Amino acid sequence: MSKKSDNFEHELFVTEFPKKGYSIVDYLQGRVHFALLDQMKLMDTSGMTHTKIKETILVSITEIIDNFESKKESKSS
Repeated sequence: MSKKSDNFEHELFVTEFPKKGYSIVDYLQGRVHFALLDQMKLMDTSGMTHTKIKETILVSITEIIDNFESKKESKSS
């Protein structure tokens, strides 16, 4: 894919979250929220059903959470 079409796709599917005026927790939650919406918009555009989109995202999020190790947990192991 050329750089020009890469930029076009990014413009269509990547929403920027404002950087100022938010606490770090709100900022991170906002980025996750927009990333999920952007991913769902791309999946919908590619023809996936809403049920398949939900299933795919839940599997991905569950995997991320299941593989998370906090520093506290990893030090005591």
